[in-house]
Amino acid sequence: MSRAGFLQHQLFLSLVLTLISIGAAAQFRNTNPVPGAPVTLQNAPQRDTSKKTNSSDWKDEQTRIYFRKMYSRKILFPDTGIRHFHRRPFSQTWHRDLGNLGSPSRSLLFRPEFRTGPTLGYHTFDVYRFDPDSLNFYNTTRPYTAFSYNLGSKAEQVAEILHTQNVQPALNFAVAYRKLTSPGHYRVQRNNHDQGFVTSNYLSDNQQYRLNTSFAYNKFQHDENGGIIADTFLSNDNFDDRATIPVRFQNDGYSIRRSSVTTMQRDASIVLLHSYTWGVRDTIYSPDSTQITPKLTPKFSISHRLQVHTEKYQFKDKAPDSLRYTQFFQTDFTEGDSLLMEQKWFYTDNLLLLNGFIGPLERQFQFSAGIGNRFDRFRTDYVTGGERNDVLSNYLAGEVRKEALSPGEWFYEARGRFFLTGEAAGNLRLQGLIGKNFGDRFGDIAAGIQQSINNAPYNYQRYKTRFYERSEDYGKESITELFVTFNSPRIISGGLRNYLIANYIYLDGNEEFAQQSSAFNLTQLWVSREFTLRRWHLYNELVYQQKTAEAPLNLPALMGRHQLSFENYVFGRALKIATGVDLRWHTVYTPSGYSPFFNRFFYQEAYNAANAPEVSVFFNFKVKNFRAFLMFDQLQNFIARNPVSAPGYPLQDFMIRFGFNWVMIN
Repeated sequence: MSRAGFLQHQLFLSLVLTLISIGAAAQFRNTNPVPGAPVTLQNAPQRDTSKKTNSSDWKDEQTRIYFRKMYSRKILFPDTGIRHFHRRPFSQTWHRDLGNLGSPSRSLLFRPEFRTGPTLGYHTFDVYRFDPDSLNFYNTTRPYTAFSYNLGSKAEQVAEILHTQNVQPALNFAVAYRKLTSPGHYRVQRNNHDQGFVTSNYLSDNQQYRLNTSFAYNKFQHDENGGIIADTFLSNDNFDDRATIPVRFQNDGYSIRRSSVTTMQRDASIVLLHSYTWGVRDTIYSPDSTQITPKLTPKFSISHRLQVHTEKYQFKDKAPDSLRYTQFFQTDFTEGDSLLMEQKWFYTDNLLLLNGFIGPLERQFQFSAGIGNRFDRFRTDYVTGGERNDVLSNYLAGEVRKEALSPGEWFYEARGRFFLTGEAAGNLRLQGLIGKNFGDRFGDIAAGIQQSINNAPYNYQRYKTRFYERSEDYGKESITELFVTFNSPRIISGGLRNYLIANYIYLDGNEEFAQQSSAFNLTQLWVSREFTLRRWHLYNELVYQQKTAEAPLNLPALMGRHQLSFENYVFGRALKIATGVDLRWHTVYTPSGYSPFFNRFFYQEAYNAANAPEVSVFFNFKVKNFRAFLMFDQLQNFIARNPVSAPGYPLQDFMIRFGFNWVMIN
């Protein structure tokens, strides 16, 4: 079969499976308030259901809102705390952007890219991204809406709305939208993001058929200013207005508010996961025999996962200056010239698993094995032409898992994926984890190992404009991780992790891709502890990182976050407040540089960042389902210059930030 014919076959098969799943969900009707909840017997007294609403079947029941992750049975609840409510979004815990909310971001606590199959390779906006595999799948006994809004100096805004409800007691949907805009404190560094997701989960009346679907959309638009020309402007009183500091990509002939150089990332992905289960049926009766709870203990199931994903990255310069690109290519641009590079990625992934279950439902051990097939298409467009690369792959997948659903239980997990065919043949990812939960007082402890062997992403190997071309081949990158973690909020939490990395691929100080064949080690140790004295709370978190000398990584050796807050109820417990001081710091180090041309951070050794600790004061409060904060951020700038995130990219000036979250339950 030709590649085109195989792709048509893949898409046809995916469409048929999707239609079958949706049709099956429409035919199954469940009258249970939530999966596993009691059902009223036909001869028992019935409630008045003359008022038909989306929640009429459970109108008299207590409000209950919870969610699960796609691959977990653990029940989680929405966060309603106020102690850390003021903290800047998308910078937790150790992320740094380029001095403007929504700009490219990286973590100061190093985390490698654990890729397995073919990938495109753009990750600077990952911290903002909605990932369809990580979304929440809700169940509610009332329609639930949450609206959040953050407003900061220089028109920094983030608005987000989430609505979820059960259309039927066992059929839920959730939909969310987020809008982020931030012109920034410095010249032409505007960010404009649009994101959204939809999730749905369904469990049939006999509890044998389960369907989870998720759709996520992300669009990130970033104006590149190239960074400020020199740090000395930060200490010059004539430039107290940071928008007057000259930047490298300043082009007043083009626009005084927008940069001619922009990057854009856009992706959309849908995931469908459904399964049919066979097992032992049971019925639990209430003490008065008026209600029953159906129970199915799984013994065997078949599951199918389909993902369809499309992604696009674009670099554009509408008024190019030849001096910006001298290190990459030599050309004389004329009026009307532009520079454009687009890379696109499309793939379909089908995975079929056979699953077995051992033990009672509350402590069940699950093992799975199956085979997957995927089609990847990569494309590079550069105005005068384009290139395409199609990849067909097959892989094996397996998993062993037991979750700790109750205190005092052991939990363990082992999973693997191994590519058999295609350009990724030989790639693998193996993960193992074991631990025990000791209850709320003592928390849990876990230890694990992970091994990854992977190819370089497409954009590492191929990058082309009509003026510049790069084509490289790299050896497979190997990452080994060993770790132990302990989580005891009442005592101490922390962990120890060690990485062994070989054939590491990175961008060097000349903004050229390189591969270090020799292996290097990185060790990380972190601890956190909260001390409480009546209404005073002191939270401390410390991180230590030690790399071998030859490792091409820019990391601070020591970092810390501290928060002192006073919390209390006032007005007869009608209002809860939390107010205090936040402090964040790190030791002197050489930060990573940022390359707008590749939309990637690079290793450099010429510039050191000796930043003053970042200080903020906050006041948070909560009234019923309404939370709000007022924050005075970057207070250290009154006595010190702005901290620098990357060479040429200082952080924001002093800011006043306000935000709220309002939950509405019908």
